[in-house]
Amino acid sequence: MPYYLDEENGWAMDIEQLQTSLDAARSNGICVRAFVFINPGNPTGQCLSEENLRDLVKFCHDNRLVMCADEVYQENIYDTKKPFVSCRKVVGSMPEPYRSGTELVSFHTVSKGAYGECGLRGGYMEMHNIDPEVVEEMYKVASINLSPNTPGQVAVGLMVNPPKMGDVSYPLYRQEKDSLINSLKRRARMITDAFNALEGVVCQETEGAMYSFPRITIPPAAIAAAKAMGKEPDVMYCLELLEETGLSCVPGSGFRQAPGTFHIRTTILPPEDKFQDIIGRFTSFHKNFMR
Repeated sequence: MPYYLDEENGWAMDIEQLQTSLDAARSNGICVRAFVFINPGNPTGQCLSEENLRDLVKFCHDNRLVMCADEVYQENIYDTKKPFVSCRKVVGSMPEPYRSGTELVSFHTVSKGAYGECGLRGGYMEMHNIDPEVVEEMYKVASINLSPNTPGQVAVGLMVNPPKMGDVSYPLYRQEKDSLINSLKRRARMITDAFNALEGVVCQETEGAMYSFPRITIPPAAIAAAKAMGKEPDVMYCLELLEETGLSCVPGSGFRQAPGTFHIRTTILPPEDKFQDIIGRFTSFHKNFMR
């Protein structure tokens, strides 16, 4: 999704750029059928506001695009001022023709949040305002899967029907879930502060999901060295980081970042008791790299 970095307000969505990209694709003969977005975001770790979602609904409806809402990180929220808002809720609250005329498919999984923790795999999709015959075909495709992931499906059942207040298991369930989310919140805070303390690094708040996406100002000499190697500068940065520290990050060039900018995507998933060591290794590497 096209974003621009506003130094005062953080990441902001650029609907005009979306329209320009769509028009260019269609003028080149590409049949664009759907629009996929991730909220909370990957790689930026940002949460879309209700206003953002309304803009997207209008954009997709007016351009006859199916909305595909990847909402798998909806339980990973660390900024109470930016809560998760489901796209279906927004569609349902809008006036006609958007409310009944916007085709929406929502996705959720047990693999994120506080259940599968990126281990157990299972999830579901929910179709809203989709033609019934299309829904029937989707059921048919799903039904021919002969090898379902049984543990993952059990976990999905627990996710959609968790212990309720008054159940014997509820106090422990609430304690463990809150403990995990609070730990991830502390890790998000630590990594954001660590990045912003470094020379040539700007990192927005990790409001949700599991990622941090700092922008790195790479020195001209390093850019020239990367060009001589036939690599993107942020790719070279990540490879040297891996070689020297064992830390693996994804270069921003893998996410079609804005030309002339460089980013890396990292995660807040390492255990909290190892975070200071990770931050120390990254800090030492970056200072040496800049020199």
